[in-house]
Order: sequence, then structure tokens, then C-alpha cells
Amino acid sequence: MTQTRRSGIQVIDRLSMLLEILVRNGGTASLKALSAESGLHPSTAFRILSSAADNGLVGHIDGGQYSLGEKLMQWGCALQGGTHMPEIARPVMEWLRNKVEETVNLTLREGDEVVYIERATPRRMMRVEQVIGSHAPLHVTAVGKLMLGAGGRQVAMDYAARTGLPAYTQHTITTPGKLWTTVSRYHKQGYALDNEEAEIGVGCIGALIRNSAGAIVAGLSISAPIERRREQEWIPLIQEATRRITQRMAEAGLGKPKA
Repeated sequence: MTQTRRSGIQVIDRLSMLLEILVRNGGTASLKALSAESGLHPSTAFRILSSAADNGLVGHIDGGQYSLGEKLMQWGCALQGGTHMPEIARPVMEWLRNKVEETVNLTLREGDEVVYIERATPRRMMRVEQVIGSHAPLHVTAVGKLMLGAGGRQVAMDYAARTGLPAYTQHTITTPGKLWTTVSRYHKQGYALDNEEAEIGVGCIGALIRNSAGAIVAGLSISAPIERRREQEWIPLIQEATRRITQRMAEAGLGKPKA
């Protein structure tokens, strides 16, 4: 059974224990695993996880897996990303920019949108530029779709109901079913695309940045004219970039589980 600090309030102690197990397992675990590692009866663990899910602290993924919830991801982004991420990510963004010769963006999640907080632009005159401080809905961006996929089906469905999935181009995803099919596939493969969904002529490749505990803290994307996008060449590069940023975060002491 996992040992955790006791608050004197049993349900809080148990929820804290379950969240710690999720973190140690990379952010996802089955009810069976959570019950076994915590020593809680499956029905007890299920009740606590269900209540936590109702409050956005836990997500429920198809296949019976539980994940860290949408609210925890947003809080992690706000606390770790806003202050430190541009400084930590900048050298890696420049490395990636030099490899692909296109614009590289760093984004955080703010509610139902991503906000652009840093960029590295190429010297070429014809390029795509996102204004630092600008926002975009989750469902029209590569990184945003990954964030929705990581939250699980209910999170994606709630987002669709809340926003109505407004169309920005004829390529924008506008139905809940297609949204979940798309974001769940992207979540499984570890990268996502924006196929002219936010702006005609612009294509993006995105990946998530996680801390050493596995929590999502930001997103990284490459934006380019759609005809210049090179998926097979750029996907391993952007994934390597996110690994390098995670390592830099660990070296800076961000995202390490407390003893």
C-alpha cells in the first residue's frame, strides 16, 4: 500500500494517494492497478475517482483507464509554464527552428484556448507567425487537440458542448464525434496536426511538453505554409525537442515529485 501524508480527513488522504499513483504511472492507470497499489477496495477507489472526475481532477479514458484531470493540467500549466517555460524552452525552440527552417511556437492552455507565449521564427521572408499573447480555440490547433485527447472522452465532449465547435475554415472539425475520433487518435500517436483548420494555407505539427512527473505543462508546434510541411521529417524532431525541454525542466528543478 502506498504511504502518503495524512490530513486527518480520510477521503482527502485517499484521493491524494490515488493521484500520486497516477503520477508515478505516467499519468494513467486502470482501476485495478489503482486499487492494488493503494490497498483500497475497488468499489471505494471507484467512488473516489468518480467524484474527482466530476470536479475535473481525474479523467476517465476509453478502455477503463483513469488519467490526471483537466483542472490539474490547467493548474500545472499556470504554475510551471507561465513563469519559467519561455526561458527554459527558448534554446530548444531555436534548435528546432534551425532544423526545420519554419516558425516554432510555445503555447499554454487557458480554459478552452491555447495562448502563444513564445516563438522562434526563421529568417525566410515567407513564413507563418503567431502573435505572442494571441489565443486560439483548442479544436483548431494541433496542441489543443492533444490536450483534449489527454483529458479523455468526457472532457472532449464537454468542450464540444460548451463551445459549439465553431468553424474557422471549411476544414475545421465541427461535430463532437469527429472531434473525439481525431483527438483520441492523436493522443495515442503522441503528435497532432492542424490541416488548415484555423487558417487556410497554414499547417501545423504539435506535441505536448510534460514535466518529469508526466504532467502536461505546455505545447510545442511547428507552423508553416501547408505546402512546405514535412510530416515524416518533422515529427521525430518535434518529439526530440519536447524531450529536451522536459530534461531542461528537470535540471531546473521543475516538475520533480516532492519527497
